Amino acid sequence: MSSITREEPNYFGAGPAYLPTEVLQQAAQDLVNYHGANLGIGEISHRDKRAINVVDETKQKFIELYNIPDTHEVLFLQGGGHTGFSSIATNLLANFAKRTGKKGKGAYAVTGSWSAKAVEEAQRLGVDVEVLTNSKEVFGSYTDIQPFSEWKKPNPEETAYVYYCDNETVHGVEFPFIPQFDGIEVAADMSSNILSKQIDISKFGLIFAGAQKNVGLAGVTIYIIKKTLIEQLPEAELRELGIPVTPIAFHYPTAIKQNSLHNTLPIFTVQILNLVLAKLIKDGSLPEQEKRNDRKSSQLYQILDKHADFYNLPVAKGVRSEMNIVFTMKSPELEAKFLKEAEQANLTGLKGHRSVGGLRASLYNAITEKSATLLAEFVDKFATENK
Repeated sequence: MSSITREEPNYFGAGPAYLPTEVLQQAAQDLVNYHGANLGIGEISHRDKRAINVVDETKQKFIELYNIPDTHEVLFLQGGGHTGFSSIATNLLANFAKRTGKKGKGAYAVTGSWSAKAVEEAQRLGVDVEVLTNSKEVFGSYTDIQPFSEWKKPNPEETAYVYYCDNETVHGVEFPFIPQFDGIEVAADMSSNILSKQIDISKFGLIFAGAQKNVGLAGVTIYIIKKTLIEQLPEAELRELGIPVTPIAFHYPTAIKQNSLHNTLPIFTVQILNLVLAKLIKDGSLPEQEKRNDRKSSQLYQILDKHADFYNLPVAKGVRSEMNIVFTMKSPELEAKFLKEAEQANLTGLKGHRSVGGLRASLYNAITEKSATLLAEFVDKFATENK
């Protein structure tokens, strides 16, 4: 039988992303024999008390870490970001119809490829979409966020929700503010920066995140939703209004009523999430994690800025992501050399997204300060030797 130890990697991939070795080692044991059951966590029925406990424990850890008020619910669904694009649109339109008797529309801030995909999916489903800001149209590229005062302001009597992506994984843009609208709830995609910093949950109607970028494995999505956004109009009345009916597997009221277990939730994946959150709490919770993330990103940005004649940082300083640091060099050949030498130095996962190229270092929660320092030192050395 092979060992479950490994040489500690310095892996900066954007997702599926690096997880702490100690978490994976515990998960490996749980997969074979969970709490002495002589069955693995992936073999236990999702109706089993032990599986229900995993769901409850994980929910409670989210409540503790984010100080989630009683006004909000936590639930888990299968899927990832694309599931969120569709389920948010249909569930929140159905809720708006319940409250107002109208179909309503979705308002979107487009600041990168993921929020653009959310718009595409909403339109594909027949949602009336209003774009409040589009960085590509304003700046010619997804490299900045338009000042909030310049955004188009939606009509609360017609708008079911405002949607934005808090951190654009591909383009390395992160919001430095939380957009707020009188009379309209905000839904935020936090897939790549969930639990990376302290936030005020009360400012959000809904937060969702695919686990695989910052806190777990692919296959489960976290939703934190305000209770006033749960109730929905009956399906027959939704059809009369032209609102698409949500598939039952992604129907928030059903999921909440049945504790996220209406269908077979991937309990092993939730257990990974549970273990990651336990480690986060042990290591000082969000105040300490936020400080660590700031140190990691600041160190790398300082080196990149130091060699501004060698590295190009396309993102405006005020909206640079702490999670996904993107940069380019003068030629594809130089970038290829960078990647080759980085891999020789045990620094991997640094290739940029296929849609934009270049380089990207994802400094998610699990990335240690030691790994971040090794990367910063390599970036500094490479520039010095190749200018």
